[in-house]
Amino acid sequence: MKISIETVVKSDLDPVWFAWTNPEDIKQWNAASEDWHTTESTVDLREGGTFFSRMEATDGSMGFDFGGTFSKVIENQLIEYSMGDGRSVVVEFSLVENGVKVEEKFEAESQNEAEQQRQGWQSILNSFAQHVESKKIGQ
Repeated sequence: MKISIETVVKSDLDPVWFAWTNPEDIKQWNAASEDWHTTESTVDLREGGTFFSRMEATDGSMGFDFGGTFSKVIENQLIEYSMGDGRSVVVEFSLVENGVKVEEKFEAESQNEAEQQRQGWQSILNSFAQHVESKKIGQ
């Protein structure tokens, strides 16, 4: 099952792309809620390159690693990757009237309900938009 989420970031394309692919920015926006944060992030943004993020509860009670391998990268337009468990993700960036639409399509996993996964990924995407809009990334 594929799940699709999207947001519009009120920004230019370059800052959106930069914040999505820069490890220091990823550590600031990559959380679904205030009680989680990303403590580590690496990105080798090229086809065959890898990425890694360590996500942890802010109280230190739990955490998990999230990573994968890029299969296609078109600067300022598209990122495709496979997660460590083999599921695929496609992220598309497109200019729209009031900013940049970021759309993610990902394969659902079987441990959690699809709606729970959609909500979690959407929360992270919303956090991303807020980060870019509030920080004036790359400007």
